[in-house]
Amino acid sequence: MTATPATRPRLIATDLDGTLLRSDGTVSARTQAALTLAEDAGVFIVFVTGRPPRWLESLAEHTGRHGVAICSNGGAVYDVRRKELVETSPLLPEDSLAVVTALRAELPEAAFAFEYPGGFVREPGYRSVLDWNPANRIASAEELLAGPEGPTVFKVLAQVPGMDPDEMLRRACGAAGDLAEITRSSPLLEIGAKGVTKATTLARWCAERGIAAAEVVAFGDMPNDLPMLAWAGRGYAMANAHPAVLASCPLRAGDHDQDGVAEVIETLIGFVD
Repeated sequence: MTATPATRPRLIATDLDGTLLRSDGTVSARTQAALTLAEDAGVFIVFVTGRPPRWLESLAEHTGRHGVAICSNGGAVYDVRRKELVETSPLLPEDSLAVVTALRAELPEAAFAFEYPGGFVREPGYRSVLDWNPANRIASAEELLAGPEGPTVFKVLAQVPGMDPDEMLRRACGAAGDLAEITRSSPLLEIGAKGVTKATTLARWCAERGIAAAEVVAFGDMPNDLPMLAWAGRGYAMANAHPAVLASCPLRAGDHDQDGVAEVIETLIGFVD
């Protein structure tokens, strides 16, 4: 049956890696056509990702007419087309330091890095191929948080080599979950200001445009997507999603390598009879 206007969403919010993007990091021709179809029908498309703003420039052609993405699990809003950071939700430096201290006590092998409007800084023990840049400042977490970057940090990253990511997340939440939002979309811990998630920033963005949660369809695959999927009127777990996401979402989309998001959009917008 063709979707009726009453069942069409006003906004589609989609995660990127493991959701909209295929395993090779590309947007398929079918998925791009589905995004265009939705926008032509008057539906907003918003990317809501754990990626930092600097990792989105290559996706500018896919971000829709408004070109805005919610990044770093809600910690930043970025205009991809204009390459402009619209807003951030930074942690207080004392909160970042409290998280680092608590996690060091629970996970002594942890190494930390920090995202801030100017880019990325890290401890010597933090390893990141994607964020390697000789210009990145390298120092202890305490020194970095006491420096000029400290008051503007909107995401803390932590890695513990060799530890199961879900076990790492469980222990981190137990040690510091009352101090900040702690989640993951990869083997890294992703830490934001308390009360700042994909859901809260998306909800504010929608409210500013008069869009209710019931009018939003969301797609995701990892624990950092859970708040958004729960908030949206219709939250779809990808077939390839993390077990916690599959257990929380009754609605399913196909595998990200088989254009699962596109298939649902085509049905919702009425392309498929």
